[in-house]
Amino acid sequence: MTTAHAPAAGTFALGGPVQRRTMVVLIVMQIIGTVGVGVAPSIGVLLAGEVTDNEAWAGLARSASTLGAAFLGIPLGNLAARFGRRVALSSGWFIAAVGAALLVWAAQLSLVVPLFIGLLLIGSGSAVSLQARFAATDLAEPHQKAKSLALVVWVGTIGSVLGPNLGVPGEIISVHTGLTVYASAFLITALCLAVAGLIVFAMLRPDPLLLLQANTPTIPRAGVRKGRIRRVLDELRVNRRARYAVLAILTAQVVMVAIMTMTPVHVAHHGGSITIIGITISLHIAGMYALAPVVGIIADRFGHREAIIIGIAILAASLVIAALVPDDTVGIILSLILLGVGWSFVNVAGSALFSSVISDETRASSQGGVDALSNLCAAVAAFGAGPLLAVSSFPMLAAVAMVLLLPLALLTFTQGKDMFLES
Repeated sequence: MTTAHAPAAGTFALGGPVQRRTMVVLIVMQIIGTVGVGVAPSIGVLLAGEVTDNEAWAGLARSASTLGAAFLGIPLGNLAARFGRRVALSSGWFIAAVGAALLVWAAQLSLVVPLFIGLLLIGSGSAVSLQARFAATDLAEPHQKAKSLALVVWVGTIGSVLGPNLGVPGEIISVHTGLTVYASAFLITALCLAVAGLIVFAMLRPDPLLLLQANTPTIPRAGVRKGRIRRVLDELRVNRRARYAVLAILTAQVVMVAIMTMTPVHVAHHGGSITIIGITISLHIAGMYALAPVVGIIADRFGHREAIIIGIAILAASLVIAALVPDDTVGIILSLILLGVGWSFVNVAGSALFSSVISDETRASSQGGVDALSNLCAAVAAFGAGPLLAVSSFPMLAAVAMVLLLPLALLTFTQGKDMFLES
């Protein structure tokens, strides 16, 4: 297999024209691609319950897209390390588009196997959407990394808010084509994911990571694979701040996914319509992304730890509301909005910290690895949340999420300040 060639040195400048062009391409790609990413937490969850008609199987199906993101995170990160961001991002979007096409088939004919395969593959969209935020930092100036990362996260608001509501245009397409509402929604999804892949493949030139590799002697050139994963693990053993950043990212993801995944089921059990569910998830996703630029500015100006502290407080408030007013629609919506905002603070600040403190030698592989681990933990949370809700209650699920938040809170308040003085 022929290895990719990095762009020639000599035109490299952090924060220069290439970075601005990269940001434009990533922003357009992210807006279109996240329409497809946003469909899995709502319509995908409901489709899983309808096709399987079994709570145990539905729970596994609900976590399938997150598992797909976990399984593909490391390969896509390694693909970026070897061939650059353009190849990795476009490949991920195309894989997700194939998954969405399978879900059209599964939704139309109520097929279980294509349902699972399609949800696994569509998880690739989540993986590349996450990887895009790191791509934004490749050529960013050090004091602009969190802001650049947050901007790419923020623009995903548009697509991610539209995604859960594809049932509305799906109904229109259904009337004219004979497809079911779910099949029609995933048809739109497949087109959006394919277009996102085409945009990044055609326009992300020069490749930001390959340009960085060509102009930074300490970074292994594209095509060098030997010991890549081992180097990542070795660095995490000795890099205290990187481990803290990973804990922050994982905690935010697990707490958010555990509550968010079960909310459509909880609302549906209390008589909520697909419209109410779509609005609830859309507002939650808006909370996740809408304030991302503000989070980036706070992290750059006041510190990553301070942004994470704010996020922990907001997550705790969200979980308290979920536990106290689980049967109130307005309360659940407020809880989900705060859940998204808290996730944004912890995830954006943690991701920016990780990008800043990880070494150049393991940059792309480490970023892919942390995203894969994040999605794997989230898949476990999504799968475990179903049985927990079935045997207990929504308040109990919120209480368990509070317990999961405690280790990060304790580490942040007891050791975090000293840790950040090492910078």
